[in-house]
Amino acid sequence: MRTMNPVMRDDVILKERSFVSTSTSRMTLQGTINRSISAVAICVIAAFISWQLSYNSVWMGPLMGGGVFGGLIVALITIFKKSWAPLTTPLYALFQGAALGAISNVFQAQYSGIVFQAVGLTFGVLFLMLTIYRAQLIRVTDRFRIGMTAAIGSIFLVYLVGFILSFFGMAIPLIHESGPIGIIFSMVVVGVASFSLLLTFDSIEKGASANLPKYMEWYCAFGLLVTLIWLYMEILNLLSKLQKR
Repeated sequence: MRTMNPVMRDDVILKERSFVSTSTSRMTLQGTINRSISAVAICVIAAFISWQLSYNSVWMGPLMGGGVFGGLIVALITIFKKSWAPLTTPLYALFQGAALGAISNVFQAQYSGIVFQAVGLTFGVLFLMLTIYRAQLIRVTDRFRIGMTAAIGSIFLVYLVGFILSFFGMAIPLIHESGPIGIIFSMVVVGVASFSLLLTFDSIEKGASANLPKYMEWYCAFGLLVTLIWLYMEILNLLSKLQKR
């Protein structure tokens, strides 16, 4: 169950193993699915409301900035206090939905129809990866985990370097542009984000069989939402590059 996702690593998940005796106090696969649907629904509804509000420029900054930083704070709380996940996961979905709605409105204003394409592709990839996982067309082996760990770690390092360079008024050349290198980079990142869903599914399935406490359903829903938001933003970025050409 090893994954570079700091939310869904095996040592993070299995550390919460609890040898409880009643089925109502244990994490279940169906319960995790229900919590995940709820978290995604909260995020989508919040994004829709934020989308409408952000047409007024007065709301744009608070929704975007408040959503991003509020979501980051709640995410850190959730990671370090997993037992609070039934409360913090919906709150995280609310904050991130507020940020995504405002950000999406900016992209939509520049490229008509791009947001609906990105949303459709994100859920399309989700169901495709779930089908692949359930059919075991791609098995989550140790070799697969190592390869994904290296890929996600490399992307994280590139983004971290870019973030640090931004403080000095610099940027990593080419990868954020709409040229061939920028598009290929975005396609690779979208691919890695897509396949990381397989690691998330594997973590959820094994967590459900590990006799974990009930609140881990919400925690795993939080982990899935983190991956989906990453995937959506990368798809949105890729589509914007393609439309610039």
